[in-house]
Amino acid sequence: QVQLVESGGGLVQAGGSLRLSCAASGRTFSNYVMGWFRQAPGKDREFLAAISWSSLRLYHADPVKGRFTISRDNAKNTVYLQMNSLKPEDTAVYSCAAGVGAITQIGHYVYWGQGTQVTVSS
Repeated sequence: QVQLVESGGGLVQAGGSLRLSCAASGRTFSNYVMGWFRQAPGKDREFLAAISWSSLRLYHADPVKGRFTISRDNAKNTVYLQMNSLKPEDTAVYSCAAGVGAITQIGHYVYWGQGTQVTVSS
């Protein structure tokens, strides 16, 4: 089992920045690929970014490419999502997830955090 706890969400004005953190405990963190997802009210969950255990493979979805950056620190068992140039449409609950295999295969993510709310005001 892997337990994931997100933090860093909050209220920010459009154009501002936030850095989300996801702290992992349980099994060896460095064994897992990590991803960030979000879900806005009334919308499907959206896959935002992913990172391999070595950080050599990265993925950022088109809606956030150039604005959001995923990174990880295996020594701290933590994955981050740096979010810049935030827009009101970025408002959602953001969750991290851990899995094995290809970083872009959503079905490979098996452990999920509870999420943290991000609200971007216009």
